[in-house]
Amino acid sequence: MLVDHTATTATAVNETVADAIAWAEAAVTSVIAVEGLRTFENTIRPLEDISVALQDAYGRGPFLGNVHPDEEVRETARESEERLQKWQVELSFRPELFRAVKDYSGTDEADQLEGEAKRFLAFLLRDFRRAGHELSIDDQAEVQRLRERLVELEVAFQRNIAEYADYLEVTTADLAGLPDDYIERLDRGTDGSLQISMAYPHVIPFMEQAERRDLREALAFKFNSRAVDANRPVLQEAVEARERIAQLFGLDSWAHYQMEEKMAKHPAAVEAFYAELIPPLSEGGRAEIAVMADMLATDTGSRDLQSWDWRYYDTQLRKREFGIDTNRVAEYFKLEEVIAGLFDLTAEVFGLTYQPVPEAKAWHEEVLLYQILDTASGEHLAYFYADLFPREGKFSHAAAFPLYPGHREPDGMYRRPISAIVANLTKPTADRPALLQHAEVETLFHEFGHILHMSLTNADFTRFSGANTEWDFVEAPSQIMEEWCWQPGVLQRFARHYQTGEPIPEELSNDLVGARHLNVALHTLRQVSFGVFDMGLHGPGDHSDMDLIHERAETVGLLPPHEGTFFPASFGHLLGGYDAGYYGYLWSMVYGLDMFSRFAEVGVTSPEVGQRYRREILEPGGSLDGDQLLRNFLGREPSNEAFLHHIGIT
Repeated sequence: MLVDHTATTATAVNETVADAIAWAEAAVTSVIAVEGLRTFENTIRPLEDISVALQDAYGRGPFLGNVHPDEEVRETARESEERLQKWQVELSFRPELFRAVKDYSGTDEADQLEGEAKRFLAFLLRDFRRAGHELSIDDQAEVQRLRERLVELEVAFQRNIAEYADYLEVTTADLAGLPDDYIERLDRGTDGSLQISMAYPHVIPFMEQAERRDLREALAFKFNSRAVDANRPVLQEAVEARERIAQLFGLDSWAHYQMEEKMAKHPAAVEAFYAELIPPLSEGGRAEIAVMADMLATDTGSRDLQSWDWRYYDTQLRKREFGIDTNRVAEYFKLEEVIAGLFDLTAEVFGLTYQPVPEAKAWHEEVLLYQILDTASGEHLAYFYADLFPREGKFSHAAAFPLYPGHREPDGMYRRPISAIVANLTKPTADRPALLQHAEVETLFHEFGHILHMSLTNADFTRFSGANTEWDFVEAPSQIMEEWCWQPGVLQRFARHYQTGEPIPEELSNDLVGARHLNVALHTLRQVSFGVFDMGLHGPGDHSDMDLIHERAETVGLLPPHEGTFFPASFGHLLGGYDAGYYGYLWSMVYGLDMFSRFAEVGVTSPEVGQRYRREILEPGGSLDGDQLLRNFLGREPSNEAFLHHIGIT
C-alpha cells in the first residue's frame, strides 16, 4: 500500500490522523458494547486492528515530521504525532476496556490460547497493569496525566533538535587538513565565509581532520550545546515525571518500571554489566590516552588531551600505525557501490532479491524506494525507502522507521511491511559522487539491519512485528550487520575506486580492519558513559542535579568534560524510547557478536547460516522473548566471549 507522498499537505496529515482516531474510537466502543460471551474475535482482535490503523496513520502522517522538506507539514506532522500518541496512551487507562479484556482473560477460550495470540493477551494485561488499574483512582489519574505530558515533552524535545540551526564560520585558510571535496560541500556566507553546520557529514570530518585545535574546540562547543536552552528544561521535567510515575507504583526508580519489559529486567543487571567492563576498559583507555597525549605534546607542548582532541589524534594514529587515510579510504566507498554491495551480500546470505521502484513518489526527490523479494519463491516481502542525505529540518541522526508493519490480516493473507531508513550521509558535489567514510558505511549497514528486521517479519500481530522486540535486544540485528563491513573479503566485493573502478587493495582493506580495534577501550567507554548518564537520570538515586550526573558520566569516558556544554540536550535517545535503555546498544552487541560467531565458524557469507538466522531471528520479530530467539539460532546458551574479545578484555 504505497502512498503518494508528493501530494501530502498539512491538511492531509491532520485528516489522516483524525480519521484513524475516529475509526479506532468506534472500534473501542464496539468492544466495550459486546453483550454475552466475550471471544478473541469480538474483544481482542479489534485491539490488533486498532494498532494496524494507527500505525498506518503514523506512516502517512506523523512520520513526515522527521523528513518532509516543508516546515508547515513537519510541524503539523509533529502535532499529529502528539495527538496520536496521547490517544494511544489514554486507551490503556480506560476502565471499561480493561474490564472487557480482563473478563475475556477469564474465559475457557482465553485459557486455551497458544502462541502469539496467548502472548498478545498477556502483553495487553501487562499494559493495563502498567497503566495503573491496580492503583487508586487518584493515583491512576496522575499516572495518566504524567504519561500524556511525557508524550508532549518527547515530541518537543525531538522538534527542538531537528529545527536547531547553527554553524561555525571559518575561512578557507582555517580548513587546513581537510580535503577539497569537503570544502566544496560547505555553504557560503554573504561575505564569502564558509559555514560548518551541525550536520554529521560536516562535524565528524572536521573533528577528525581539522588541524586548528581552537576551531575544533569551538565546533565541539557548538555541537555539544545544541538546543540546550529549549531542551534542558524539557529533559528535567521528563525525568521528574518519570520518577513520579515510578513512585506511584511503589518502585525505586523509572528504570525499575521500564526494565520490566526488557531482557535485563532489573537495574542491578545493568550495574553488574558495567561493573565488569569499566575497570579493564579504563586501564586500556588510560594507555590509549597516553599515546595520543604524547602526540598532542609534540604538536602543542601540552599533554592535556581534551574531548575535542581525541577524534583528531585517533585519525592521526590510524595514519601513522596503519597508513589509514580516511579520505583515501572514502574514494573506494561510492554510495551507489556500497548500496549495491550491501544488497549483493544480503541477497546471497539471506536469499533476497532487491528491485528499485522508479516512481517512488516520496516526500523528497532524493529519496529512493526499493522492493524486497524472496529469491526462491519470487514472493514480494517488503518495500523500504532510503532517505540518506542531510537537509534543513530533517531528523539529524540515523534511524530506521516502521511505516506500515507486517501482520496477518483476518482473512489469513499476510500484509507485507513498508519501512524507511533515514540517515545523514556525505552528499555528492558538482564533480564528485557521494563518497562515504568507512564509519558511514558502518552506519548504513547498521541501520539496514533494522530494515531487514522490519522487512522479513512473519509475526501475526503488529505488536510483535519486525523490530518490536525487547528494547535491549532490538539493536542485535544491527550490531551483527556491522560485522560484515569489517571483513576484508566482503569489502573487496564492492569497495571500488570511484574513478578507476579498481577494487580496494588487499593491503588497504587489511589495514582498515586491523585498525578497527585501535583505541577500542576509549570508543567503548564513550558508549558506556552515555548509558551511565541515562541510568544516572533514571536509575535509583537523586536525579535533581543533572549537571552532576552528567559530570560523573563523563568521567567514565576518561576525558575531561567540556566546560559550559550540556550534550544531553541534543541526545535524542533520552526522549526517543531509550530512557533507562541506552545500555541496550552494548548489551545487544554481546548478542550480535555472539550470533556472528556462528557465521565465522562456517563462513561469513554462508547461506545456510544466513537462512537459519533469517528464520530464527528476523522472521519471528518479537513473537518470542529475545533469549529464546538466541537459543533457537545458536543452539546453545548465549555467550559474551566474542564481545569481551572484541573490546580487548580477553
